[in-house]
Amino acid sequence: METYKGKKRQHYLEKHSISHLFSFPIEEFMEVREYKRDEWIIREGMRPEYLYYVIEGKAKIYVTYQNGKVSLINFINAHDYIGEMELLHEVYYTKGIQASAKTVCFAIPLHHYRKKLLEDTTFLRELTKFLSVKATKMAEKYSQGLSFPLENRLADFILQTADGDVYKEKHVTVCDFLGVSYRHLLHVLVQFCDKGYLHKEGRHYHIRQPDELHRLADVLKNGLETGG
Repeated sequence: METYKGKKRQHYLEKHSISHLFSFPIEEFMEVREYKRDEWIIREGMRPEYLYYVIEGKAKIYVTYQNGKVSLINFINAHDYIGEMELLHEVYYTKGIQASAKTVCFAIPLHHYRKKLLEDTTFLRELTKFLSVKATKMAEKYSQGLSFPLENRLADFILQTADGDVYKEKHVTVCDFLGVSYRHLLHVLVQFCDKGYLHKEGRHYHIRQPDELHRLADVLKNGLETGG
């Protein structure tokens, strides 16, 4: 993890200002942090000391069940908060948050701002909107598993987890997240390679036709909009 200082910090504060989300000055103690791919932003079970606001990159949310199984449960993208549930609830089991590409966040220290944040109607209104959208997306994920073919869901998954044009998620993680068999997943990946969407190199895949993957992934969004 790298903490930006001086002119680099100021550049991000100005370029990605979030002052409009609060009714009080927020930038004095706010840090600008960069996490590389696979770095943990928050480790599971450890309460964060910061509220994060993602300005670049993406991350994955993991949870470990009582039987020891670790599952990917959701994604985090630019303009998402991290640690908002821990801010709102004193007793909350923290999930593991891991960067899936270079990720830059604003880190708001809770020991300085917790009381102000919980009393700020401007911030709480924006946070309520964010949580509403987050809940809707989680509901959409489960409905997609019943309504759309694996080709569409896998294309969306690849685009969400790829680091640039490189996709290298473990097959068992994908099967668990999408609720499909290992054999079915491999069959569709072979199809994607045969069609030229992906090119396999060792254990990794390179995205060769991102437009085709976006076309397949967009079916999920369009289908849900039509159904709504």
